[in-house]
Amino acid sequence: MATLLVAGCRGGWTAAERDLIESQPDVMRVLTVDDEADLIILRTPCRDISPRELANPLYAELASRLISTVTSPEQDGVGIAGPQVGLSRNVIAVQRFDKEGEPFEVYPNIRITAFRGEPEPGSEGCLSVPGRRGKVLRWRDIDICYTSPETGQEVSERVEGFTAVIFQHETDHLQGILYTDKLVKE
Repeated sequence: MATLLVAGCRGGWTAAERDLIESQPDVMRVLTVDDEADLIILRTPCRDISPRELANPLYAELASRLISTVTSPEQDGVGIAGPQVGLSRNVIAVQRFDKEGEPFEVYPNIRITAFRGEPEPGSEGCLSVPGRRGKVLRWRDIDICYTSPETGQEVSERVEGFTAVIFQHETDHLQGILYTDKLVKE
C-alpha cells in the first residue's frame, strides 16, 4: 500500500520520506494508475526541496535511486518524477538526448519558464500508466530552471527536441497531471 509523503518536518526530510528512500532497494517501486492508493499520490501536487534537504546525503541517494529505477530493465524509461516512486517532491530524472552520451540527469525544483513555437503532436507512454500510449501536444523548444544541488543556485537553460517533450511530461507529474489528461482527440 502506498503512503502519501507530503508532511514537512521543519525544513528537513520527513521520517516517512527517509524510510521510503533508504528502505527500498536501488530500484524503487513505480506507482501505477491501476492502484487506487498509488493514484492518490500520482495526483498530488509536489513541494520543493529546500537547500538544507539538497545538501543532505539523502538527496544524493534519492537521485541515484531515481536513475537506477528509470534505467532498470523492468522500466527502461526516459524519465521519472518523484511522485512515481511515492515521493511528493519536486524532482525528476530525465535522459538528455540533446547531450553527448545521452546521460540521465536529476533536476530538483524544476520549472518550465518558457515555451516557443507551436506544440506538436507526439506519441507518449508512461511508467505509471502501463501498457498504454496516446498522442499529446508538446512544445519542442522550452526553457527550464532548477536548483543546482552543488551550488544551491538557480540554473536556467534552453532545451529542444524530444528532450523538451520529456521535461514537459515529467514536470506535469509534479502537478498531479498525467499524459492521459492531455490526450489529443483523434
